[in-house]
Amino acid sequence: MGSWRRWVLAPALLLVVLAACDAIYEDQVGLWDWHQEYIGKVTHAVFQTASGKKRVIVATEKSVVASLNLRSGEIFWRQVLEESEPIDGLQVALGKYAVSLSRGGSLRSFHLPDGSLIWETSLYTSPSPAQLFLLPSDDLLVLKQGIVYVVSSADGRLLWTADLLDERLAQTSLSFEGKNIYVAGFSGSSIALFRIDASTGAFTTLKTTEPLNPSSFVLSSGVFAALDTQGDIVTGLMEGEVVELQKTSLATLLDSPVSSAQLLPDKIPGGCVLSTDGGSIFVLGLDKKGVEVLQQIQGPAVVSNSIVLDGTFAQSFLQRVNSKEIRVRVLSGKEWIETAEETVEVDPNKGGVQKVFMNAYIKTDRSRGFRVLIVGQDHSLALLQQGKVVWSREEALASVVDTLTAELPLEKAGVSVAEVEHDLYEWLKGHVLRLKSTLMLATAEEQTALQALRLNNADKTKMTRDHNGFRKLIVVLTSSGKLFALHTGNGGIVWSRFIPELSTKGSLKLYPWRIPHKHVDENPVALVLGSSHDGTGFAAWVDMLTGSVQETLALPYSVKLALALPLVDSSERRLHLLIDDQNKAHLYPTSDESLSLFEKYMQNVYFYIADKGAGQIEGYNIKSQIDSGEEGGLVFLSQKIWSVLFPKDSETIAAITTRRADEMVHTQAKVLGNRDVWYKYLNKNMVFVATVTPQDSRVGAANPEETWLVAYLIDSVTGQILHRVSHAHAQGPVHAVFSENWVVYCYFNVRNHRHEMSVLEVYDKSADGKDVLQLMLGRYNASVPFSSFSPRNLEVKGQSYFFPSTVRTMSVTFTARGITGKQILVGTIGNQVIALDKRFLDPRRSADPTPMEREEGVIPLSEGLPVFPQSYLTHAARVEELRGIISVPARLESTCLVFAYGIDLFFTRTAPSRTYDSLTEDFSYALLLITIVVLVVAIAVSMVLSQRKELREKWK
Repeated sequence: MGSWRRWVLAPALLLVVLAACDAIYEDQVGLWDWHQEYIGKVTHAVFQTASGKKRVIVATEKSVVASLNLRSGEIFWRQVLEESEPIDGLQVALGKYAVSLSRGGSLRSFHLPDGSLIWETSLYTSPSPAQLFLLPSDDLLVLKQGIVYVVSSADGRLLWTADLLDERLAQTSLSFEGKNIYVAGFSGSSIALFRIDASTGAFTTLKTTEPLNPSSFVLSSGVFAALDTQGDIVTGLMEGEVVELQKTSLATLLDSPVSSAQLLPDKIPGGCVLSTDGGSIFVLGLDKKGVEVLQQIQGPAVVSNSIVLDGTFAQSFLQRVNSKEIRVRVLSGKEWIETAEETVEVDPNKGGVQKVFMNAYIKTDRSRGFRVLIVGQDHSLALLQQGKVVWSREEALASVVDTLTAELPLEKAGVSVAEVEHDLYEWLKGHVLRLKSTLMLATAEEQTALQALRLNNADKTKMTRDHNGFRKLIVVLTSSGKLFALHTGNGGIVWSRFIPELSTKGSLKLYPWRIPHKHVDENPVALVLGSSHDGTGFAAWVDMLTGSVQETLALPYSVKLALALPLVDSSERRLHLLIDDQNKAHLYPTSDESLSLFEKYMQNVYFYIADKGAGQIEGYNIKSQIDSGEEGGLVFLSQKIWSVLFPKDSETIAAITTRRADEMVHTQAKVLGNRDVWYKYLNKNMVFVATVTPQDSRVGAANPEETWLVAYLIDSVTGQILHRVSHAHAQGPVHAVFSENWVVYCYFNVRNHRHEMSVLEVYDKSADGKDVLQLMLGRYNASVPFSSFSPRNLEVKGQSYFFPSTVRTMSVTFTARGITGKQILVGTIGNQVIALDKRFLDPRRSADPTPMEREEGVIPLSEGLPVFPQSYLTHAARVEELRGIISVPARLESTCLVFAYGIDLFFTRTAPSRTYDSLTEDFSYALLLITIVVLVVAIAVSMVLSQRKELREKWK
């Protein structure tokens, strides 16, 4: 009997699987998807121009080591390291290895031409900062809190180590002079000085002639310099066992009184850089005689690294002339005289300069030239050379934190004759090539031309709407405070806007402020909110089509939560409530019309605030308006009406998710195979909460018998727990998606050492027994307002499945009217996006479905969820450090747009139930027309022949 069932169910399962799979041909890749690679904000850079390709090796905040083309800025290769271990140092050794030092103590060597890993050494495991240096012998030196490691750059062998002090050193500095290595650092509040033999590691602790408690210090070529608390600069030559200190008054040295100053950590051989409160930069020379001023730079400046130039050293200083120009000054020689000066026009939308890296080169006329690599305040990377910007990279796109989409404007009537003729020519050319390709008559050159025509289709990048709703703008907000608008056609940047006030805010969010429907001549506007831990916030209103900032507002409070209300004023601005850290509600826009609208709706406003650290969720409603006082605007008091407290010793909040506010639901009824009707519980106030045991989150570290996950469904209006289910032997991290009446969440099963996905579907049994007329006209349909206070008889169905991959993030597809089936979009540990059909997560699946269930499309039960090669939306591309996936409905019901972001960006579109409402873009209209013409001709010829035959028959 079991064998018979297997043979019967296998074909059914195969048909379902084939229907769930959707693949594209190789030549279709890139037609409607795009992939962009980034590296993040650069923290270290080393130029490599001696031989071969001119390149610059960089390390970034995203733990990326990359090689960039010095002429174009393109990526030769990149290696993405552990996200939790920032890169502390980068060096190029032996002219062929790029060596990086990670925060966890991993020292890695990469081959310069292709980026392949040559060797890897682990020096320590504590996650504290360290420094990486290249010795004159081309060996590598790592300095970490007073411990010195010297490693061979050829094979990664540890040559020697020196533990300088039992106590750890802080704010260490290091310099080389001959065969000696000099180290200084804070030991408590005092300075500790050491001299180390570079070949053996033997060290000597140096003493000073008097105690020293400086505010800042540097080492340069065996000379120690520090600023003491009395405003004097103290110097000493580190030759003997006792360092003779010399004091020089800063006021005397600089010929002007100085209230505060600081020695910068920038390395200048034989000198140091001093910054004063007035913004001036002084280059100081250090030698046996003491200290002297070599150069003064008026105004704030950013100092680059120093380079060897004709036996001496050179360094560049960048200053902002105005919002559009940067002055680059190069100082070199023993006297640090000015060697070169250039003024470069730059984009004012990039903010200030944060880091500078300099390199020298020989021009075609054999004179000396300089190039500088600058890192902007907006995380951008640019190369300046010969007074102009050679190339620029928008690396802020590697740190997207939030996204919105905007509809493009309607196409204006009136097109020139030339455009019509050009479009007609391209249309005819494309269809002729498609026809020849379909009939397999196209040559290789014509196939190449056809593919180029597909990829470079001008319609994809038009700045107007298309009838299918595929052309949109994706507005992304980055952690640097810069906004970008990306065209869905090719990912091109339509506009960018840097808002400096947002760069200092820790929490950034985007909200739709105005989406015009009646006023079609107006542009959509987004609200950008930023909050910081100092109790302040910032708001900006940005035009989503042009990027212009319409208004900014400094908030005297930190925004804990922002609520987009279902209310719009006469100008179609959506009302928002901003909840501050005292749980007061601030209404925007601050107009009499907004206040009037809100007062009518105020009794229906409920919100909740979750404190994961305290393990509690609290629900609030709006009580009354209060006098705004100094805060300004429209301020309302809120009152707590319920709270849910989880026991800290057994449960910690791991995940919270809700339904999407603008989700469309086609129908509340679900018709089963036996013609029964189940009614979905469509409560927009329902919140999914997952808690786990507070144990070690590392996989394999927890005891299976002491771990569990508890899933809650909570009504955020009343605080009622609608459902609770526990999963034994489970731990986080937990990822969840909520759509319609179901929740899908993923976690790790400690006992089985596998990831699991569970599904909960909630049905309203109080609607049973209602006929179709009551469903259409009565209270049991999706369009009727829902009340959380109405008693409901709920039934929850659940099921769990194994999932074959670690999950980084999850999302779900959304379509224009909610008719099309759903897909779960899963971001895997491999940084790819999988589209998983929701039918595989049906809690009604069983090992032996009934005939009616098979007719309905219920898939036979299996313990695991299948992942097919065709399920990968990203194909062969990888979205490194994948953090988020968003789904945007197109105007076509069958299709939705998918945007994934991490260090990289990826965009595509998917049809969960296939494109049942449109023809494919490759459909050959020319072949269809020829077929119709041939049929018409054949019919006409047949009619003529038939008439002639009948006439002959009659004459007989």
